[in-house]
Amino acid sequence: MNIDGRPPVTVIGLGAMGKALAGAFLDNGHPTTVWNRTAGKGGKLVERGATEAATAAEAIAASPLVVVCVLDDAAVRATLGAPAAPGASDSADIPHAPGPPDLANTPGTTGGPGTSTGPGAASEALAGRTLVNLTNGTPRQARELARWASAQGADYLDGGIMAVPPMIGRPGSLILCSGSPRAFAAHEETLSATGTVSYLGEDAGRAALYDIALLSAMYGMFGGFLQAVALAGSEKVPATEFTPMVVSWLNAMITSLPEMAKAYDANDHSATVSNLEMQATGFVNLLETGRDQGVGTELLEPMGVLLNRGVAAGRGGDDLSALIDLLRTDPAKVPDAGSNDLGSE
Repeated sequence: MNIDGRPPVTVIGLGAMGKALAGAFLDNGHPTTVWNRTAGKGGKLVERGATEAATAAEAIAASPLVVVCVLDDAAVRATLGAPAAPGASDSADIPHAPGPPDLANTPGTTGGPGTSTGPGAASEALAGRTLVNLTNGTPRQARELARWASAQGADYLDGGIMAVPPMIGRPGSLILCSGSPRAFAAHEETLSATGTVSYLGEDAGRAALYDIALLSAMYGMFGGFLQAVALAGSEKVPATEFTPMVVSWLNAMITSLPEMAKAYDANDHSATVSNLEMQATGFVNLLETGRDQGVGTELLEPMGVLLNRGVAAGRGGDDLSALIDLLRTDPAKVPDAGSNDLGSE
């Protein structure tokens, strides 16, 4: 369904997330062009009204807004004809090449469905367009790609998708964006077809920073859950019986995070309940119980090391928020009291 006046969009990459993004644009009436390294992946989208381009360059040329969602930074660069990132392997040796066939085409191939029409064809088509990269990556990769896109004459937005494919276009889908203010102002309404779009500023790397930080919190939670279920299961406690108690406990603990954040920003780590020395002492029981029950402790050990480092550094009387700076490995980026300036990469 195309609605008159809705700007066209191109989606490059038709994995599960790319298909969901393209579907959301179609559902909101945007003429949508799709492209994937392997031709034919857009069949169901074409049935819904999308146009499947024969080449990446053709797809890019079809729309003022080009959304890329592939496997990783190397796949983005290969698809767009960008040089490999510093320190990365040559494009002919991209490590994901044997993987799923919807990641990217290799620059320099010629002719045929699902390939570019020659070296630089895709990059040459970018001039005057806005490139929105929703591929998971690092802040450094985002900033490097933003500079490259600018050199091609394109505006650049980097993004992080805080959702799984079935959530796209529905309440609860959050899309983080950063980069060109002009591009965001021009395309915010279109991008909002995919979910709530949060603009984090002109620094192209900021969305990736938030994305990776949020995923870090998520994986920490999942790691704790895996450990807890394995431990309870060592005595035949069904996961379904135990999990509601985990959810209730984690929900209760999550309420402490805003106060911990305030303490960190204020550089005031005074312990009000449980100080680091007490927690380091008690944490030994988590490790010993795991060993006694035949459950690996590799997910827990780093936290125990960090607690002991805090005590050894003379922070035993402080709260958990005092451990954050111990995780920083670049002294130049450790904030002064009252400041959490992340510095530039």
